[in-house]
Amino acid sequence: MPQFDESLPLRIVLQRYSGGPQSGVFTDGGARPNPGPGGWGLVWVENGEIKCQKHGHSPDTTNNRMELTALIEAFSLLPNEAAVDVFTDSELCVNTINLWAKSWEAHGWKRKSGPIKNLELVQKLYRLAGEHPKVKLRWIKAHDGSLWNEYADSLSSAWTREEL
Repeated sequence: MPQFDESLPLRIVLQRYSGGPQSGVFTDGGARPNPGPGGWGLVWVENGEIKCQKHGHSPDTTNNRMELTALIEAFSLLPNEAAVDVFTDSELCVNTINLWAKSWEAHGWKRKSGPIKNLELVQKLYRLAGEHPKVKLRWIKAHDGSLWNEYADSLSSAWTREEL
């Protein structure tokens, strides 16, 4: 497996990686330092062909806010009837939407262990996920050579390279 290098330009990612799913929407986000400046990215691919890609950044944010923002952007670009997998390497985001948010909503957006961090983003993503019943939110392992996950990662830091 190739060595991970977070500063790779998109063209190098395309040359270096080939593994993983070849269809879906792949998202990533991060901040360096955390908290600090950060970015998010997404790429929608069908059979290895890019349909759409987006990215953005914030001067003062956290890893989790950028991960959630990437997912919100992904669900926002999909038609409601889309049947596609959305991938993120954030287990926290997957568990938040797939396991915990339904209960939090039922309890007035509260949880026993304290306030829900990034509540406004969690609520927005949960609503968008509900509007896309055929879309599956899935976890993908970070930096294991999956081409499109690495590509989304590169998009999330592209603003630091002034690449796009």
